[in-house]
Amino acid sequence: MSLALVRLCLATSCLTLTSAVWAFEPHNPQCIAPAAPGGSFDLTCKLAQSALAQTQLLKAPLHIRYMPGGVGAVAYNSVVAQRPADGETITAFSSGSLLNLALGKFGRFDEDAVHWLAAIGSSYGAIAVRSDSPYRNLNELLAAIRANPSAVLIGSAGTIGGQDWMQSALLARAAGIDPKQLRYVAMEGGGELATALLSGSIQVASTDIADSLPHIATGDMRVLAVMAAERLPGQWVASIPTAKEQGYDVVWPVIRGFYLGPKVSPEAYAWWQKTFDQLLASKDYAQLRTERQMYPFAMTGAELDAYVKKQVRQYQELAQEFDLVQ
Repeated sequence: MSLALVRLCLATSCLTLTSAVWAFEPHNPQCIAPAAPGGSFDLTCKLAQSALAQTQLLKAPLHIRYMPGGVGAVAYNSVVAQRPADGETITAFSSGSLLNLALGKFGRFDEDAVHWLAAIGSSYGAIAVRSDSPYRNLNELLAAIRANPSAVLIGSAGTIGGQDWMQSALLARAAGIDPKQLRYVAMEGGGELATALLSGSIQVASTDIADSLPHIATGDMRVLAVMAAERLPGQWVASIPTAKEQGYDVVWPVIRGFYLGPKVSPEAYAWWQKTFDQLLASKDYAQLRTERQMYPFAMTGAELDAYVKKQVRQYQELAQEFDLVQ
């Protein structure tokens, strides 16, 4: 075969692949937020909604659909069982979703049941109190819990073993407190959690920094510690100490992203992946992400799939350490 013919074949193949990618385009795109409005899943969908519109990578408006239940379990099962081939719909997930998968809390479906699409940023775990709380730092809070665990009511989005519980359990263990002694209230999402804290129904929220930002800005909430390796940049958060610098070596990143159903066409998956690759590389997106107090974490396709599987295995090991595996 001549060199010219080889080049022609390669060019034709590339053209065919490009045509296949762009043969699909969603006309009624939706983003499922697997919780009530106001939490991290809502934030994830709204970030994609505004970024895709601003960059004009998505022609039709991205509509958000809320599907609370089981901290993501209802949405996961709905996508896999009821709309497996729906290429119009992306569903938000977080590190908490992966932890729940590791614990078997999504029922009969595991981490292999969906197509992991894109991770668009990260946040970090945080321990928050009301601005008028007597606890001024992490040491004061943990001292109070150590003295009388039942006197401090801790709320989190999710059940025992979930992401927010896990980060507070890791802190308790680092402080020499049995995590099983924690007085814990489970809630459906970050919006409900913030409402409970600000109303005084709970004294402490085990949450993440992105969910807390609006309430930090208004002065209603104070964050005692962020679970990052070092202090985070930003107008409202640069002054917040890490758990590590207060003597507790606990780091808990929270990735945010999306998955698609297991039977979505290759063309649909390729379109979404290419679109998110372009979005994540844009300066406009970086600005929008920063405004929502999220930090760089960009991963799509096979790379994300491998990351998810590795994280689930690590969470399973962590669950065994806390006797959460039945």
